[in-house]
Amino acid sequence: MAKKVAVIGAGVSGLSSIKCCVDEDLEPTCFERSDDIGGLWKFTTTVHSVTKRPDFSETGQWDVVTETEGKQNRAVFDAVMVCTGHFLNPHLPLEAFPGIHKFKGQILHSQEYKIPEGFQGKRVLVIGLGNTGGDIAVELSRTAAQVLLSTRTGTWVLGRSSDWGYPYNMMVTRRCCSFIAQVLPSRFLNWIQERKLNKRFNHEDYGLSITKGKKAKFIVNDELPNCILCGAITMKTSVIEFTETSAVFEDGTVEENIDVVIFTTGYTFSFPFFEEPLKSLCTKKIFLYKQVFPLNLERATLAIIGLIGLKGSILSGTELQARWVTRVFKGLCKIPPSQKLMMEATEKEQLIKRGVFKDTSKDKFDYIAYMDDIAACIGTKPSIPLLFLKDPRLAWEVFFGPCTPYQYRLVGPGKWDGARNAILTQWDRTLKPLKTRIVPDSSKPASMSHYLKAWGAPVLLASLLLICKSLFLKLVRDKLQDRMSPYLVSLWRG
Repeated sequence: MAKKVAVIGAGVSGLSSIKCCVDEDLEPTCFERSDDIGGLWKFTTTVHSVTKRPDFSETGQWDVVTETEGKQNRAVFDAVMVCTGHFLNPHLPLEAFPGIHKFKGQILHSQEYKIPEGFQGKRVLVIGLGNTGGDIAVELSRTAAQVLLSTRTGTWVLGRSSDWGYPYNMMVTRRCCSFIAQVLPSRFLNWIQERKLNKRFNHEDYGLSITKGKKAKFIVNDELPNCILCGAITMKTSVIEFTETSAVFEDGTVEENIDVVIFTTGYTFSFPFFEEPLKSLCTKKIFLYKQVFPLNLERATLAIIGLIGLKGSILSGTELQARWVTRVFKGLCKIPPSQKLMMEATEKEQLIKRGVFKDTSKDKFDYIAYMDDIAACIGTKPSIPLLFLKDPRLAWEVFFGPCTPYQYRLVGPGKWDGARNAILTQWDRTLKPLKTRIVPDSSKPASMSHYLKAWGAPVLLASLLLICKSLFLKLVRDKLQDRMSPYLVSLWRG
């Protein structure tokens, strides 16, 4: 009999989890509180509680209580996948803005914003410059009388297209770039990146540069610089006070007659259906094994999917998490004992509180490093040296090309026969939809140019780094030999 799995949430993480359950012959039941999706799951169903059964230490089973149209139901599941994600509870920090309760205009959180219609002729203040804040400000700039965009820290603005028109992620999320980032000093890499971004437009001139001493952050927005340039969006510092109709900013300026304030201040995540101490523990990412499994459970039958920030596609990250989790549920993959993991996490938490370690659990994870880590648990991480021996052409694409999810379908469980061809053709397939006007006799030069431009610089830099590394190791060895006795040298060489 197939194990029954409760999947809470039918967003992108939930859909991936359902698919992975089916792939592993598990029996998923998905609970979704909205009515936006349909199929094998239950509509407009709220999960009230997820509690361990009395015999949990032996069975790992859970009692799940749900409510649909006022009627409660109880069911027993062998495992639970929580796929509610980051964007559940809007964070609206009104207490941080003196005078906000006097403000007579409209106050919204970005979750409530749907369409730009209804804001015609209004002066709108958008607070917060993340991806959401930038997108809302740009969209409203086409209808509102004026859009003010307030930021405490500033940001670096990335375009969706990168060098030679390829998608930004394709050019950046590559194993060769990851290797270079591990070898070169971070300050040098940041200096190069800042020069490149300021070459597109000077962020300081546009009021977007990062405040000194603040951590660098990035957003993706193609239109924001143009909107600032033509005056449709005005950049402002952080708000220190509101009056009935105006906002006072940190630089001393005052903007009058503001009609609407939209807070794009993010979300808080919580798990109201859990009991303590599980509820509090799951909100601390340091107590989630590889950001997925709670550490305090003696049976690994509960997984949190999608509660992670990646410097890359979150969709492929959650899909790989779900592949791993379903195999753990089936007993095909193992995780370390909970007592050991809990002790290590508790010690790390104490060191963070004492300032010995920096808490990086809230930072975005490096995409390739995290994906490789999870893939290694499943047995689907590609071996680059082995690939160079068996299939040099594929190995070249895997190392120097974009790290797309196809790479985790080359070997191991879930292997796909079409993965190799998909990797070898991904550059051409990316541009194919754009080629609605073909220029005669341009295919060969363009193809050759593509290879030189896309791979030339990374190959050259990676080769130089490898040469420098070899020379450095040889120099260290020679120095050690000079200081060692002839007898030890002979033993080392022998």
